[in-house]
Amino acid sequence: MASIKPSVPKGTRDFSPAEMAKRNFIFDTIKGVFRKYGYQQIETPSMENLSTFTGKYGDEGDKLIFKILNSGDFLAKADEQALATRNSNQATASISEKALRYDLTVPFARYVVQHQNEITFPFKRFQVQPVWRADRPQKGRYREFYQCDADVVGSASLLNEAEFIMIYDEALSLLGLKDFSIKINNRKILSGIAQVIDKNDSIIDMTVAIDKLDKIGFDGVVKELLERGFTQADIDHIKPIILLEGTNDDKLASLRQALQGSEIGLQGCDEIQTVFDYVAACKPLTAKLELDITLARGLNYYTGAIFEVKTNEVAMGSIGGGGRYDDLTGMFGLKGLTGAGISFGADRIYDVLEELNLFPQSAEQSTQVLICCFDEQGEKYGLPLLQNLRSQNINAELYPAGAKIKKQMEYANNKQIPYTVLIGSDEMQSGLLTFKNMESGEQEKLSADDILGRLKKAK
Repeated sequence: MASIKPSVPKGTRDFSPAEMAKRNFIFDTIKGVFRKYGYQQIETPSMENLSTFTGKYGDEGDKLIFKILNSGDFLAKADEQALATRNSNQATASISEKALRYDLTVPFARYVVQHQNEITFPFKRFQVQPVWRADRPQKGRYREFYQCDADVVGSASLLNEAEFIMIYDEALSLLGLKDFSIKINNRKILSGIAQVIDKNDSIIDMTVAIDKLDKIGFDGVVKELLERGFTQADIDHIKPIILLEGTNDDKLASLRQALQGSEIGLQGCDEIQTVFDYVAACKPLTAKLELDITLARGLNYYTGAIFEVKTNEVAMGSIGGGGRYDDLTGMFGLKGLTGAGISFGADRIYDVLEELNLFPQSAEQSTQVLICCFDEQGEKYGLPLLQNLRSQNINAELYPAGAKIKKQMEYANNKQIPYTVLIGSDEMQSGLLTFKNMESGEQEKLSADDILGRLKKAK
């Protein structure tokens, strides 16, 4: 039998111990901040009923859902007519009742509706789990990747939006970022802009064009708007809005002036002001908080605030985003439950921290000290010390007797273990063990208690 070359499916990855340590540093930091703000963790199954996902992401999204074949003889219940006429949608529905999770949002909505009688509202939840998309793999785009979401449902208070800004600020600061922007917009402001030029039906066309301002410049936006049926008069009317400058207060003042004829537009301005007032009452931000009316992500989804987070230290797309939605659970029959949510782009954050060399050394090492023995007597002597270290929450290993000391030292170096303890006959006789700093090479003779004290101090 020919041997099979080991491989993983395209668009998936293995993570080494060193990579997992760094990934856990990111996830643990973010989870710690979520918990601090009252968010509780849930998990949903890797697979859901296909019907849970179908129609929730649009036609293009539906094509990217990984379907799971029914167990056993999946062709037994197949729609033969659909197979014969090559109607793939109908055929798939008859042989596949389940699908891999496409995102965390729709399963969350399903969870809220299914457990509504057990949940305390407002319900603040976070979720860190992998999702799967049948996308074409390319640099930075995978078929399996993790999402890191926090949502609150059952509360219309804008305090939630302000807290999301604080969460982003605190988590990214703890991860070591020093220069990043949290951009905020409001769907109601965009609706107001469309309203004042009498283009309510073309809000998507307008915002898709405005959203490209950074990439194609104002002239490019004008060209695209004209191609999409806007007049020069429309463009002249919204030009000052698109090119808003100054502080957040300046921008809001200009917007109020430009949106005087739009009740919904002015409501959007009031909501942004309220969020700014909440944030100002809290501790100062590391982040630059910026009102950006060109921000138009998820317009078929968000109904109020829209967020996007970008680092200014390296060239990278957004590292987080989210917004307010008014009817998340409506798709499952529970109407009128408003919510808001944000997501951290963990993979992009990993790349940013790697490029800026911001991972702490502690994130790259799992073992703090290695006990090295010259022989079996040393091994027996070292076991009580090993267990004592572990009982004091020191990550410790004992290298099994029989290997040369050189090999044991190589093991410590390869695993980036910062300290070693050497136990030979002299050490056992005197009770003073050789304690070595692997980075400096410095060695000294210490008692077991002194070694414990040093390691606790070094943690």
